[in-house]
Amino acid sequence: MKDIPNSPEARDIKNLMHPYTNARKLETEGPLVIESGDGIYVTDIHGNRYLEAMSGLWSAGLGFSDKRLVAAAARQMEKLPFYHVFSMRSHGPAIELAEKLVNMAPVPMSKAFFTNSGSEANDTAVKMLWYRAHAMGTPEKKKVISRLKGYHGVTIVAASMTGLPYNHTSFGLPLPGFLHVGSQHYWRDCEPGESEEEFVARRARELEELILAEGPETVAAFIGEPVNGGGGVIVPPKGYWQAIQAVLDKYDILLIADEVICGFGRTGNMFACETYGIRPDMMTLSKQITSSYQPFSALLVNERVFGPIADESNRIGTFGHGYTGGGHPVGAAVALETIRIIEEDGLVEHVRDVGGHMQAGLAKLAEHPLVGEHRGVGLLGALELVTDKATKAPHGKPGALGVIAQNRMQAAGLISRAMGDALAFCPPMIITHAQVDDMLAITKRVLDDTAAEIA
Repeated sequence: MKDIPNSPEARDIKNLMHPYTNARKLETEGPLVIESGDGIYVTDIHGNRYLEAMSGLWSAGLGFSDKRLVAAAARQMEKLPFYHVFSMRSHGPAIELAEKLVNMAPVPMSKAFFTNSGSEANDTAVKMLWYRAHAMGTPEKKKVISRLKGYHGVTIVAASMTGLPYNHTSFGLPLPGFLHVGSQHYWRDCEPGESEEEFVARRARELEELILAEGPETVAAFIGEPVNGGGGVIVPPKGYWQAIQAVLDKYDILLIADEVICGFGRTGNMFACETYGIRPDMMTLSKQITSSYQPFSALLVNERVFGPIADESNRIGTFGHGYTGGGHPVGAAVALETIRIIEEDGLVEHVRDVGGHMQAGLAKLAEHPLVGEHRGVGLLGALELVTDKATKAPHGKPGALGVIAQNRMQAAGLISRAMGDALAFCPPMIITHAQVDDMLAITKRVLDDTAAEIA
């Protein structure tokens, strides 16, 4: 490392183990240490300013300096800095937030259960499925189907549902009973000459064949992100979700919508279930629920899910699951204020407007020789990088080109994220047209420089 031994970068690598990081590479190169944030920008300890095109981790929807959220947290810290919702105890922010979420859900929901992260919300969904199965006298109905390239978190169960190799390799995952079908990525996974309609029919057929092979009586649920984020911002083909839901309905299998990335306006509706006509039995929410100013997540369940669980808790005497920080009063207060801001400032409508501008700009960049596909909706987007548009070939090892471009972006003052060779864009929902133009202009320069580098 070039920095002096007592620099923040050097001190960081002595004690802090980073997630999603090559630990040995970190020891030699050190981290990017962010010092402050303002709107859609963050600044590192050396004074370098970056347009944060990923909202941190798909999550700071209101940017990095919203004073109303800071004030909401401070007020609640002064009034009741902590309490829990265990053992028939509660507090005002949790009560109010549960009512708000249930009432604003895109389909009828019965209850909200609070956790601390998207991983925990998805993990809890599975525990509820298993508890419900025992309650209904069908203890064998516990298997969960998800998709390759899907992302649902990093707990043992959530990682088992995730369909990405790096969440499984060397962890001994997935666990038995967690099954995967093909992704919704038409551009990458279609067969030669296959239309989108034919692709959707094939994916629905594959799902049905898996259910029949496993035995419908053993399959509890299917989980999916309306738009796959961690797999590279994969937007579903037309009719995909309707075809999948028809199969699930046929075999009485529940649907879990993972709205952790998509929820609270990101796709141009409050929830992506509205964008794609999805009718879930359970919904997992996190990230933008507090603009990530506080760790917080929620699981919404309908009466079909809740009823048997409630009956079983009555028979046993308790529902033996929960987290110390689940429903934390400060987190709940910040979530309530976040939702108020989204509603009062018309941010969902703003996302439709500025998101359309961003999508048009990304589509224009798809004309670049290095871009094989542009995809996205609202303020979610990606550019898939290739060296040959016709064959969709990568540059050497898959993912290498994405890393080159991502590093060039950071050097140019733009933080994106490469997932394989897909460059993702998920800027704060407060971004303006002019700021989108800045983001796209930097991206264009980076694509040009990357093309020159690998020529």
